[in-house]
Amino acid sequence: MIQKFTLKIFLQKYSTENTCLDEIKNIRWPNGITCPSCQKITTFYKINGRTAYSCGICRYQVFPLAGTIFEKTTTPLQFWFYAMFQMTHTRSGISAKQLERELGVTYKTAHRMFKQIRKLMAEPSTSFSDGTIEVDETFMGGKGINRAHKWRQGIEGKEKEIILGMVKRNESTKGKSENKKIYLKHIPNTGKWTLLNQVQEHINPKAKVITDEWRGYTQLYKYGYEHLSVNHRAKQYVKGTIHTQNVENFWSILKRGVYGVYRIVSKKYLQTYADEYAWRYNHRSLKENMFDQLLRQVAEVRVLKA
Repeated sequence: MIQKFTLKIFLQKYSTENTCLDEIKNIRWPNGITCPSCQKITTFYKINGRTAYSCGICRYQVFPLAGTIFEKTTTPLQFWFYAMFQMTHTRSGISAKQLERELGVTYKTAHRMFKQIRKLMAEPSTSFSDGTIEVDETFMGGKGINRAHKWRQGIEGKEKEIILGMVKRNESTKGKSENKKIYLKHIPNTGKWTLLNQVQEHINPKAKVITDEWRGYTQLYKYGYEHLSVNHRAKQYVKGTIHTQNVENFWSILKRGVYGVYRIVSKKYLQTYADEYAWRYNHRSLKENMFDQLLRQVAEVRVLKA
């Protein structure tokens, strides 16, 4: 039985600042630190009052936070870890305003922390080589009256933003079940060339593509894709195994999360919020280990200096 990673266990495990720093050091150098001066793996000791470790032989210093999202931060690492814990243990995330209240930091600090953590959730561009892929787009923001019928792209005064979603269905390969995986992309419009370019970039022609009846997808067969669709306008939502229910279920999670937790998301940061929800969805099978997975991303995601 997997022990639940509760807030109580979290606070016990990361009880001090040095404990958090040690965790980052161990993640970055799991097999020990090779000293550039000694040219071998040596023992490094924590330097009091600094986020640095010193070689026990030559005193060469390493800085575990350098090049990570924590570099030059004046916010306690315990606060960063707590923010990551909340983002992985809530289905819809947590707002910067809520983090401000819980930690006693400024809103600017809370917002920056989440902005940096979402960099860890921005997974590399996904490519689907085979299987059945559901493709659909949704509209975010804009007026809240009769969204499905009243708003027209480019006509209504307050435009909505568009997110394209691609979900690979569950498949069993060699006795192993593969979880559904989603890829999200903030796109400028739902034009034919925009959609075709996205499909070609992320889906191999060997895969089966299922969409709704939107005319932007009608030319897929010309590019070698097996394309199947359902006609939502005719109230046809399922035709045997042909449907887009998986990606539409995700839209429900995304929209209710954004509207319920964040209320308003700017166009500038919409992709990062989409990445956050996609990351939780793609790693949902980890359950209690989701926090550890996000923490490991600290070593894998290098923050480039401007």
